[in-house]
Amino acid sequence: MPSGYFSTPLIFLIDTLFSIYLAIIALRLIMQWAQWEHHNPLVQMIIRATQIPVKFLRQFIPSLGRWDSATIVLLIVLTLIKLFLIVLLQSIPVTFFILVSWLLADIFSLFITLFTASIIIQVILSWVAPYNDNPISPLINRMNAPLLNPVKRWLPLLSGLDLSPLVVILGLQVLSMLVLPLLTG
Repeated sequence: MPSGYFSTPLIFLIDTLFSIYLAIIALRLIMQWAQWEHHNPLVQMIIRATQIPVKFLRQFIPSLGRWDSATIVLLIVLTLIKLFLIVLLQSIPVTFFILVSWLLADIFSLFITLFTASIIIQVILSWVAPYNDNPISPLINRMNAPLLNPVKRWLPLLSGLDLSPLVVILGLQVLSMLVLPLLTG
């Protein structure tokens, strides 16, 4: 059997499991940035899922203004561990510079994915239950407002249809296409 027989599924599992937890950590950062309400069930789940490592890191790493630097360090360290494990399984020789560029690309891609997915969820929720008091809706609205509101002011409604989510998603994807090749080389 070829060496990739076992390493490919293992790499898939490592990438998937780490990416899910990294997304939760990134949501904790977004939660602080968007000033989500702490009594929301989703916020409570995010806090519970990340509290142990963040609380441990806070003993050594002070906050930088309103940003929780322990959460940022946790995101960076776990992304580095994920990349290191994948590189180890693939037996790819990498330099420190390449690893750092992959780290930046992975974190950048994570945030692009989270914002794109949240905009799609916001659009779907507006179609399915526009007046429903869903606990996720106010969080997503606060998260996406800094991206959507400037486009809404610039782009008028088209027969009552708001195209700002489409414009922002296209912008995020173009930004990703421009930045990721620079980071990954």
